[in-house]
Amino acid sequence: MTPQLDEAPARLQARVPVARFRHLLAAEWIKLWSLRSTYWVLGVGALTVIGINVNSAVSNADRLAHQTPRSPDRPDFPDRSEFSFDPLITAFVDPAWQLFMIVTATVGAIAVFGEYSSGLIRTTFAAVPDRQAVTAAKMTVVSAVMAALGMLVSGTSFAVTQMLLRDHGGLSLGDPGALRAVAAAALLAPLCALVGTAVGAVVRHAAGSVVTIVALLLLVPVLFQGERFRWVKEIGNAMPLSAWERLVTNPERAHDLGKYPLTVTEAWIVYGAWAGVAVTVAVLVVRGRDV
Repeated sequence: MTPQLDEAPARLQARVPVARFRHLLAAEWIKLWSLRSTYWVLGVGALTVIGINVNSAVSNADRLAHQTPRSPDRPDFPDRSEFSFDPLITAFVDPAWQLFMIVTATVGAIAVFGEYSSGLIRTTFAAVPDRQAVTAAKMTVVSAVMAALGMLVSGTSFAVTQMLLRDHGGLSLGDPGALRAVAAAALLAPLCALVGTAVGAVVRHAAGSVVTIVALLLLVPVLFQGERFRWVKEIGNAMPLSAWERLVTNPERAHDLGKYPLTVTEAWIVYGAWAGVAVTVAVLVVRGRDV
């Protein structure tokens, strides 16, 4: 009888279904959308960003429609307001996209620290001891959702603003720098969400995570904008906000970037580096720290 009793736990353990990665993705998807705040935060954030950009386009279109026309005897000398106007920037107004960075990063952080603050993380790790797989699934779901949201907001902002400016130099995706700007703005959402998950894994507190996100994504780039010392500017160039600003810059305005500017290639490298570091930090912290 003893051998049979010893074999019973082994047989029961063999019958326990193994959680595959697709199961973890489904679980993380349910967790993300189980909170009403997810719908409200993302919905209101997206509409606010689009609204600010559209308002910028309407204001500029109205200004350009009522500006003083060019002098007939000086056709080579354009009106100053028209000369300085860049239609591409209306789709990527700085305050709007800075707000979007904080919104997406905060949702990414909530996906992590929400489980820790509620204690649900203990149940999760009891069911799936593989913490790396759980973290990878969480970051995959969050980044995928944010990528879709980023494409929606970026594409809508560009399409609507350029339609409103069609009589004042509005652009199409085929114009130089337009497609790059739309793609960079769209990818900014999953990038910031990944940074948010890493911050949430490290801080594990709502207020602390939000403050850290604001400081890391917005305040640090402002502190390192000076051009007197190159090392100061280089630190600022290594921030996601600086990389995004470079990627959405109209190629015709590239000569106005000041000293020590980022190249387009370097800006994409900054995107990739921040995403890679965020994933690494989140995985290592979750795996190495107690619940």
